[in-house]
Amino acid sequence: MKVVFDEIYDQYHQDLYQFVFYMVKDKQITEDLVQEVYLRVLKSSEGFRGESSIKTWLFSIARHVSLDYFRRKQRTRDRIAEYFNWGEKSHTLQDNQPLPDELVIKNEEIKKIYKYLDYCTVDQRSVLILRYIQSLSIQETADILNFTTSKVKTTQHRGLKVLKRHISEYRERGEEI
Repeated sequence: MKVVFDEIYDQYHQDLYQFVFYMVKDKQITEDLVQEVYLRVLKSSEGFRGESSIKTWLFSIARHVSLDYFRRKQRTRDRIAEYFNWGEKSHTLQDNQPLPDELVIKNEEIKKIYKYLDYCTVDQRSVLILRYIQSLSIQETADILNFTTSKVKTTQHRGLKVLKRHISEYRERGEEI
């Protein structure tokens, strides 16, 4: 198993790290979640039946680990919010983390678009990252996300519309993308 694990690590680590990083936008959290992915890979390696590619299986695990992180984060936010009297106004807690490290995002255009992924739903963000940043096919994306190809296309279309709308709004205000 060690030889197989080393091969998986060597071949997919950079893509896996980038995928998780684009989802959570924090280097330390990314490192923790990637470790969690590898732990789950080791625990579930016996159950891998080879019905999909190893990359698809690995990214599917990474997606679930990321979603689990967001669920935990939301539960924590909900618990904190219960202790405050917010009054009549609706307040949201915002994540003001800095942009990702230069090492992970090398391309200037990706840096600009990356900011606007926050406006997308988690599903839209996942599809756009897998399709345009990881360069996976619609079928591979569907396999990883456990979606139909039709749902991937629809989610991709809606996510692109969200990005275009927000980019247009910023341009209209004269702000740089």
